[in-house]
Amino acid sequence: MIAAVGALGVGAQWIAWRTGWPAIVLMLAAGFIAGPITGLIDPEAVFGDMLDPMISVGVGLILFEGGLSLNLRELRDSGRAVIRLATIGVLVGWALGTLAVYHIAGLPWPVAVLFGGILIVTGPTVVIPLLRQANIQPRPNAILKWEGIVNDPIGVLCAVIAFEYFHRLNQFPDATPFDVVPPLIIAAVLAGLVGYGAARLIAFLFPRGAIPEYLKVPVLFTAVIAVFVLANQIEHEAGLVAVTVMGVTLANREVASMRSIHPFKENVAVLLVSGIFILLAASLRWDELAYLRTEIRPWLFVAALLFVVRPLTVLISLLGSDIPWNERLFVAWIAPRGIVLVAISGLFALRLGDLGIADGQMLIALSFAVVVVTVVAHGFTIEPVARWLKVKGTSRPGLLIIGSTPWTIALAKQLQSVDTPVMVVDQSWQRLAAARLEGLPIYHGEILNEATEHNLDLTPYHVLVAATDNEAYNALVCNEFAHEMGRDAVYQLGENGEEHDRYALPEGIRGRALFHAGLGVAEVNQRHQQGWVLKKTKLSEEFDFAAAREKLPDGAAMLLVVRENGALRFFTHAARPVPNPGDTIISFTPPKPVAHKAPAPSPASSPSPAQGNVAADPATRI
Repeated sequence: MIAAVGALGVGAQWIAWRTGWPAIVLMLAAGFIAGPITGLIDPEAVFGDMLDPMISVGVGLILFEGGLSLNLRELRDSGRAVIRLATIGVLVGWALGTLAVYHIAGLPWPVAVLFGGILIVTGPTVVIPLLRQANIQPRPNAILKWEGIVNDPIGVLCAVIAFEYFHRLNQFPDATPFDVVPPLIIAAVLAGLVGYGAARLIAFLFPRGAIPEYLKVPVLFTAVIAVFVLANQIEHEAGLVAVTVMGVTLANREVASMRSIHPFKENVAVLLVSGIFILLAASLRWDELAYLRTEIRPWLFVAALLFVVRPLTVLISLLGSDIPWNERLFVAWIAPRGIVLVAISGLFALRLGDLGIADGQMLIALSFAVVVVTVVAHGFTIEPVARWLKVKGTSRPGLLIIGSTPWTIALAKQLQSVDTPVMVVDQSWQRLAAARLEGLPIYHGEILNEATEHNLDLTPYHVLVAATDNEAYNALVCNEFAHEMGRDAVYQLGENGEEHDRYALPEGIRGRALFHAGLGVAEVNQRHQQGWVLKKTKLSEEFDFAAAREKLPDGAAMLLVVRENGALRFFTHAARPVPNPGDTIISFTPPKPVAHKAPAPSPASSPSPAQGNVAADPATRI
């Protein structure tokens, strides 16, 4: 079962990467085919009572990982919008969602109120991959990301409040909301304090060597689960509040050790998202789906959720704000639901049944309908809607150049001329002067400084070239960014000096060496001073790669190919991309031979006709 879930989940993620389709859609389809349709896997039969706690802990870890991606500096432009959506939006969304569930879906009031609270969540496990895939502008990107992560525990808290109220009402018919809400708010605050305290303890211990390096990731992983379980002892599902606060607190404290665990936490999140979606989809039963097969009301409800509830919630919440209307409309449209909605709906469906409330099991089928429809609708429309509303970021992949030198400036100019976004980064204001004079985008600062992540938006840049005079520093930059961009997307110039083999850095920490011959920094700069230039050549059906290669002068070296769609492919010692018609080749070529004119004859001597012809013949010049 574990092998099948892993293969289906990761396989769906890989197909999504290859095709550009939303990964969540493919994972739901894979789980549905493997479960109800073919009966290949049956999670409840295999895991039994362990299934719910496994999913709960997985959701908690995912929310912690999402909290680690939230930096308070991002709220400079979007903070007010996020606060409005987390306060006014929660109340408006809860009320409108409850009315839609009751009047359109036809579920009784207790189920409608509870499900209306759950519908507040927008699923960070779905929203963040969609935003990353669609390349949305920073402000709407930050609003949707923060809303997705912050509203997850708030939506769960609303569902808990509704459930506890009806549970209390079942025992004490005279109970009022004031008997339930204050204790639950206090429990949520206590859970948040537990998460905050745990984060402060980790931020204190890690930098002081109290935990060895090889144990930091396991300790953090175990601490998140422990905080989640401890907070759940205070109140049901309060652990989601605790782990979210814990993640946000750690993200906003300067803990050097946190940088080294980012790749691990991202991998854990991918595995958990894949596994949980497959398990939940495979757990469906045909009898639970009968409500969707025989009734039209649930589909009318989903349509109302898409076109009425969500747009009204956002537009009312952002009324009078400084957010432009195109961004408001984009945020109003994008609200896919994900794991938390399905997991919490399944949990409360069982509890409502225990209270004797009918139609609780319909929550499972309805929640899956909401997830599938919203993920498909928003996943396949986010890019065209973003283009239509003009909130899409740069579509062509950009190049981040580390080090301002005459050669890197020339490279940046050539790429800028073919509409490739470029950014030249250097910590020396004097070295950046030449780039500023050329009108190139620059960033003055240390690229490895943690503050750079908050001051410089790196989203448009998919490829990095480190070309400073310090090869070890170039290797350090490449090694740092390899986890983010991919090892095949970070490049540097080759080794310098005749004894480079003796002092060569290990290949594992270096970027890919530019040029087939692996030219070093000093050699490239020296050739540039001697007049070598970067030249671009556009290919066509008539003028193909072979013809372009023949026209290059002796000694010229091809540097990269710019595809028609903007993708950058560099020539290295290990890779030789094959250019196609429509691509542009950028080469590093030697200067053309200088033509010298023959000295003018003196008046005393007139040249013979033969001598005059020789002097006038261009073929005889040097």
